Amino acid sequence: MIRGDGSSINPTGYDIGMNDRLTKLLALHQADPSDTFCTYALAMEAAKLGRADEAIGWLDKTIALDANQAYAYYHKAKLLAEMDRRADALKTLDEGLAAARRSGDDKALAELNDLAGLLEA
Repeated sequence: MIRGDGSSINPTGYDIGMNDRLTKLLALHQADPSDTFCTYALAMEAAKLGRADEAIGWLDKTIALDANQAYAYYHKAKLLAEMDRRADALKTLDEGLAAARRSGDDKALAELNDLAGLLEA
C-alpha cells in the first residue's frame, strides 16, 4: 500500500520505504498472502536492509502460515540474538528444532543446533 508521502506500509505494519525489491515482493504477497516463500523473502530483504523488527514480523507470519519452516525459526533466532534478546532467541531455536524434527529437515536441524551451541556458550 503506497501512502501519500511515497512510502509504503506492509501488512505487518512496518514502514518499508520505496525499495524496488520490497515493493515487488509486497505485490506478490498481496496476490497470494499464503505464499510462505514470499513472506520468507520479505523477511530476508528486510533483514538485509537492517530492519530487524520488520524481518521478525515477516518471519512470524511465515511461521504462522507453516510451522514447519525451520529456517524461519533459524533466522528469527539469529536476529533476536543480534538484538541482545538471548532468551527469546533460545526459545525460538527450541521451536525451530521441533519444526526441523517434524519436517525431517536434517540440514536445518544441524544448523539450528549449531546456532544454539553458539548462544549457549
